Amino acid sequence: MAVYIAGVDEAGRGPLIGSVFAAAVILPASYDLPNLNDSKKISEKQRDILSTQIKEQAISFAIAEANVDEIAKLNILHATMLAMSRAIKMLSISPTQVFIDGNRIPQDLPYPAVAIVGGDKKEPAIMAASILAKTARDAKMYQLSQKYPQYLLHKNKGYGTKDHLDAIEKYGILPEHRKDFAPIKKWIANNNPSLLEDNNLTMQLF
Repeated sequence: MAVYIAGVDEAGRGPLIGSVFAAAVILPASYDLPNLNDSKKISEKQRDILSTQIKEQAISFAIAEANVDEIAKLNILHATMLAMSRAIKMLSISPTQVFIDGNRIPQDLPYPAVAIVGGDKKEPAIMAASILAKTARDAKMYQLSQKYPQYLLHKNKGYGTKDHLDAIEKYGILPEHRKDFAPIKKWIANNNPSLLEDNNLTMQLF
C-alpha cells in the first residue's frame, strides 16, 4: 500500500492586508527539486522556479485561502487553520499522514495529522507547501499593487512597513485591509469609527 505524506504550511499571517494562504503538497518518493528549502530561506526567483517544479512533480497539491472577512470573524489563528483545512481537503489524493508546520492542527481533519515545530526546515513536503503558499500570496500582492500602486504592495508584500503605514495615513484603508489588525483598527478609530461598529470589532488593540 502506498504511503502519501502531505506537507502543509501557511503564508501571510502577519501582513495588514489580504487573505492568509495555505498549501498542501504530496511529493513523490523521488523528485528533483534543487534548492528545496523553507520559503523564507531562498530568494524570490528561486521560489518562483521551485513553485513551477513542485506543481509539475507533486503527486497532488492544493492552495487555499481565508479572506479578510473570515480573518476578522475568526481571528488570524483560526483563519489560518481554516485555510490549512481547506487545502488539505482539496487534495486529489487522500494522504496517509499530514505533517503541519507549527504547533497546532486544524480541527476535524479527515486524516491523521502531526504538528511539527520548524517543520518547514525539516520536512521536504512542508518546505514545498511553504513555497506554494508564499508564491501564491506574493502573486496576490502583485495584483493588488497594480490596482493600488500608491501602497507599494509589490515591495512591502502587505506588511506594516513605514511606506505601507505612510500610505494608509495619506490615502486611507482599502477594502482588502484587515480591519481587526491593530494599525488598521487604529486608523478606523481615528478616521471612521462607524466601521468598527459595522464590522462588530472591539476597540482592543493587539
